[in-house]
Amino acid sequence: MKNAPHDTSARDGFVRVRGASENNLRGVDVDCPRDAVVAFTGVSGSGKSSLAFGTIYAEAQRRYLESVAPYARRLIQQGHTPHVGSITGLPPAVALQQRRGTPSVRSTVGTLTTLSNSLRMLYSRAGTYPAEAAGRLESDAFSPNTAAGACPRCHGLGVARDVTEQTLVPDPTLTIREGAIAAWPGAWQGKNLRDVVSELGHDIDVPWRELPEEARMWLLFTEEQPVVQVTPQRDRVAKPYKGRFWSAKSYVMHTLNDSQSQQMRDRVLPFMESGPCGSCGGSGLRPEALAVTFGGLSIAETNALPLEDLAAHLGPAAALEHPTAAHRSSSSGEGTEVSVTISKDLVQRLDVLVDLGLGYLSLSRATPTLSPGEMQRLRIATQLRSGLFGVVYVLDEPSAGLHPADVEPLLAVLEALKDAGNSVFVVEHNMDVVRRSDWIVDVGPAAGEGGGTIVYSGPAAGLSDVHGSATAPFLARAAPTGAEQADPREPAGWLRLEGIHRHNLQGLDADFPVGVLTAVTGVSGSGKSTLVGKVLAEAVGGHVRDETPADGEAGDDGDASATVVGRLRGLEDIDRLVSVDQKPIGRTPRSNLATYTGLFDAVRKAFAATPAAKAKGFGAGRFSFNVQGGRCETCQGEGFVSVELLFLPGSYGPCPACHGARYNEETLTVTLRGRTVADVLRMTVDDAALFLADLPGVARSLATLREVGLGYLRLGQPATELSGGEAQRIKLATELQRARRGHTLYLLDEPTTGLHPADVVLLLAQLRKLVEAGNTVIVVEHTMAVVAAADWVIDLGPGGGSAGGSIVATGTPQDVAALDAGTSVTSRYLAAHLEGGRPAA
Repeated sequence: MKNAPHDTSARDGFVRVRGASENNLRGVDVDCPRDAVVAFTGVSGSGKSSLAFGTIYAEAQRRYLESVAPYARRLIQQGHTPHVGSITGLPPAVALQQRRGTPSVRSTVGTLTTLSNSLRMLYSRAGTYPAEAAGRLESDAFSPNTAAGACPRCHGLGVARDVTEQTLVPDPTLTIREGAIAAWPGAWQGKNLRDVVSELGHDIDVPWRELPEEARMWLLFTEEQPVVQVTPQRDRVAKPYKGRFWSAKSYVMHTLNDSQSQQMRDRVLPFMESGPCGSCGGSGLRPEALAVTFGGLSIAETNALPLEDLAAHLGPAAALEHPTAAHRSSSSGEGTEVSVTISKDLVQRLDVLVDLGLGYLSLSRATPTLSPGEMQRLRIATQLRSGLFGVVYVLDEPSAGLHPADVEPLLAVLEALKDAGNSVFVVEHNMDVVRRSDWIVDVGPAAGEGGGTIVYSGPAAGLSDVHGSATAPFLARAAPTGAEQADPREPAGWLRLEGIHRHNLQGLDADFPVGVLTAVTGVSGSGKSTLVGKVLAEAVGGHVRDETPADGEAGDDGDASATVVGRLRGLEDIDRLVSVDQKPIGRTPRSNLATYTGLFDAVRKAFAATPAAKAKGFGAGRFSFNVQGGRCETCQGEGFVSVELLFLPGSYGPCPACHGARYNEETLTVTLRGRTVADVLRMTVDDAALFLADLPGVARSLATLREVGLGYLRLGQPATELSGGEAQRIKLATELQRARRGHTLYLLDEPTTGLHPADVVLLLAQLRKLVEAGNTVIVVEHTMAVVAAADWVIDLGPGGGSAGGSIVATGTPQDVAALDAGTSVTSRYLAAHLEGGRPAA
């Protein structure tokens, strides 16, 4: 370790860590200055997060909770006690960590920022009620997520699923006997329903469209279930029976709600169609809440306003100089002291979001539809307004998902936090953020067992002189970035989409080159993810074989918007689609890297093939932690159990029976070269690559995981602990380990999220291999190293939200870099990267 010298008289201004041994840290000693921006750097898995979050923040939280009454601690989620000798000079800490998993479809910009709470209170206490209102509504009545406020039809989701005549009867030229009502079951059940309809007096031998409308509507939608006597017309003796009628809608809904057969539910699901709820207009609220207005708008209309417009809408109420006194009746509305107080608070909070470039979002925007960069800034803005003094803000990659133009306001925010008397500790891979920091703690030199030491701790300028640092060459712009290659490849063809309509893409035409690496870039909210992850994926997926990896998250993402593409051309050279996103690979801790990639199957077979396993009669299933037999039954193979303590919050602890191993003692008596199956699950990918090198299938999987920069992950690391970027690269590695094939379209959404620049170089090499094998790769990306290495660049903008949605530049990286900043916001950052310098002002 190299520590830059500093004045000993200033030692009281440092957070001093001694003997930190959390995870892979090796008894680390380090000093970090307070009242400064400190960047923790190092390759992925080096131990920087273990130091910043697992040690410094965890200890600050533990000390704070010691001052809280024991009973109150039960209400607070507590972390672990870090493995550290001592930490001195440590102020209270606030953490802003990366989001894990996928938020609920009920989560919105308003709920995430808590602005919805204040807005509901504004409408409840200061709204204008209709004359016939019985009384004032409670604030919960203005929330679609409560029983008091949720629309009874869509249960507050704003989206209703229903059947229509078009979905139930796709071909109106058919007769009922020919199967016009496609939603009805087949075989005998369908024959029975047709016989019942005939007995009810309806003609089943005329085309559906020629039946009277009243009859068609009754057959499809009635809730009546008349029973009639049916005499089957067969060659043998006919035996009359009582037949019950089910309308097509009744049959579909009954199957979805009550059938135990997944196959039957899957069959009827396509007859349903999603759309805005007709009862609430998509707001998710009850009529009585929608009848209350403020400034002439209902709360649903206010929620739909862009944040910048919302601030302007509330401005007059916030600036009112002589408000009246509020009273309890529903006539106490706008213009009161309550109205001014709440409006002023809302405007101040909205201004923070607007300053961070998020003015185009609305409070009703569902968080699953947000880009990672938008999510990051929303969460940062929520902390900014706290106005705390003398605390340590510990941030996990605050620049993740941000375009370089969006990083500049973020840097201003970090400086503002420091100037307000706080310390800012950031775990970061973005070299622009690291260069602007006051102090750097470089952890490494490698990942996993090869890391866990302090390579350098000192002022930012000093790191460039440190040999053995993986970060130093990139900080000094002296390392190869992966952009160094021959001239851009020539496209083998063009994929053209015309007349695109979705979100802020309105009437857009887009051309994607085939057989090359394309980077789609632009500021956050410009429409990149919508264009690639939604429009292109859905348009192409409807015509070719879609082999997109399965996600651990089931269900809707809250985005009910429909994609409209007027015309699609150029699919001749594409016969397969693989869309790799950042959704989790599993919803529970039972899903992990080893099970998702399939390599654990081969590991279990290897254990089953050992002499000890054969002697005991153990098959491969014995070594699965998901089934009875080999797993520990105390924890059901999870490795941990829930611990409930009287004056402490419920938490998870290692299973007392297996001590976290997941398996019972008898299973663990079987070893492979001296290691149990539990030992293998604890190995990192790097360690397992050496230990399991003799298993070809496993070795290939582990090699691809290492090639995309995931060598530091443990094989048994639960899916719930993985970041979106890690989950995406696991999916990519799973695809890469398959046999090479051409004519595949690969779509990736910000694959470099969470990657150190050294790991970005590894990832780029894999993307190029895909292209060299005859495939087409399109990445949504903000990292200029990837954009510079692409064969073709598509830049969206010029701004975010309604100010975006246009393609402002296309061409090779050199072509786009040569444009002026007025045409392309990306151009100056791309030019700076290609030239190896800082962007021009």
